[in-house]
Amino acid sequence: MQENIIPHKFSITTEQHRAIKKHTSFLIWFTGLSGSGKSTIANAVNESLINKSIHTCILDGDSVRKGLNSDLTFSPDGRRENIRRIAEVANLMITHAGLVVLGAFISPYERDRLRIKQIVGEENYIEIYISTPLEVCEKRDVKGLYKKARAGVIKDFTGIDAPYEIPENPSLEIDATKYTIEEASTLILNHIENKLNTNG
Repeated sequence: MQENIIPHKFSITTEQHRAIKKHTSFLIWFTGLSGSGKSTIANAVNESLINKSIHTCILDGDSVRKGLNSDLTFSPDGRRENIRRIAEVANLMITHAGLVVLGAFISPYERDRLRIKQIVGEENYIEIYISTPLEVCEKRDVKGLYKKARAGVIKDFTGIDAPYEIPENPSLEIDATKYTIEEASTLILNHIENKLNTNG
């Protein structure tokens, strides 16, 4: 019962975690179609942050689906719960560990992305929309998923027989057909530079 859940008040605050790491903590959320370049760009950003001695944790759809959320389907309800759980985990990492969390997930529904912002706090949420067109993503088809979706082997596949709702107000939009991975990473790093500063 929820009324019997009383969170413990730990003595170390979020601010103390941030101070010892010498940077703020927040969530960089990468959204876009499968094959758009979300995880690849997130990985490049993560490498650059690590090189700057920023403490990070990177999460992506496949790794989370294989473990924490292996019990969930790809139905709208399953996708919603998938995103909710990830947002809660990210929030713990931000508040209890002082980490910069990078999340790369299709997250096709606007209301779910708004819920992430509510869970971690608007001030801790940066939304990066990787707007690579469907035809490009399908042509890449790195994992062969679009081919399976077109053949009816995979159901409820985003962009084919399940919708992707374009973000209404992302922090940054990047079409990965117009930039190299390094250029996309630089755009994001420039965007978050001031946010990393504990004094900023």
